[in-house]
Amino acid sequence: MVFGLWLIILFTIFYEPIIGYFEYQKFRSIVKDHANVRSKYYMKLIIGLWIPTIFILLLASFTELNLKDIGITFPTINTEPLGTVMTFSLLMIAFLYLLIVLYYCVGYHFSHKIRTKFIQAKENQSNTASFSEIMPVSSKEKHIWNYVSLTAGITEEIIYRGFLIFAFSYLFPELSIWLVLIFSSFLFGLAHTYQGLAGVVRTTVVGFLFAAVYLGLGSILPLIVLHFLIDYVAKLGDSSDNAI
Repeated sequence: MVFGLWLIILFTIFYEPIIGYFEYQKFRSIVKDHANVRSKYYMKLIIGLWIPTIFILLLASFTELNLKDIGITFPTINTEPLGTVMTFSLLMIAFLYLLIVLYYCVGYHFSHKIRTKFIQAKENQSNTASFSEIMPVSSKEKHIWNYVSLTAGITEEIIYRGFLIFAFSYLFPELSIWLVLIFSSFLFGLAHTYQGLAGVVRTTVVGFLFAAVYLGLGSILPLIVLHFLIDYVAKLGDSSDNAI
C-alpha cells in the first residue's frame, strides 16, 4: 500500500502542476483558431482525473486502505481534530459558501436581475482572467462542462482531501494535523497552476477550508456536492443566455 500512496502523491506533485500546466498552454495557443479543441481538452481533463481516482479506489478494494479512510462515508460532526470552536466556525463558513453558490445557481435561472448582474461580472472577469479560454462557449461545450464539473467534484475531493490527508497522516504520523492540511491544500493549489499565481493562492485557501471541513465531518460527500456546484456555476454567464 505504501508504494501506492507514494505513487499518487508523486502524481499530485508532477502531473497537474507541470504536465497539466504545459498542456493548458498548448491548448490556449490553438483554441482561438480551432474551437473544437475545447471539447477534446475537456475529455482529456476528465480522463486525467479519473485514472488516479480509480487507482485509489482499487487500493481501497485490495489493500488495508478502505473507503472510510478516504472520506467516502456518511458525515458526522467530529470536533476532536480541530476543536469545537474551530470546527463549528469552519462548518458555518462552508454552509454560507454553499448558500451563496445556490443563490447564484437558482437566481441565474429564475431572476432576470441576478442573471444580468452575473453576466456582467462574468464578462468583466473574462477580460482579466488568464484562464478564460478554458470556459465553455457553445451549447455542446457547456453540456460537456457538466461532466467536467461532476468529475472535478468527485475526483479532486477523493484525491486532494480524502486520499492526501490520509496518506500524509499515514506516512508521516509525526506531522501535526495543521501541517497535513497545509500540504494537501498546497498540492491542490498547485493543481491549478494554469490559473496563474493568483489562482494557485486562491485554490490553496479554498482547499484548506475544504480540508478542514472534511475533518469536521469525516466525509467528503458534502464537499463533492459543493465542489460540483462551484464548477457548475463557472459555466453560467454567457451573454447569449440573457433571456428568460
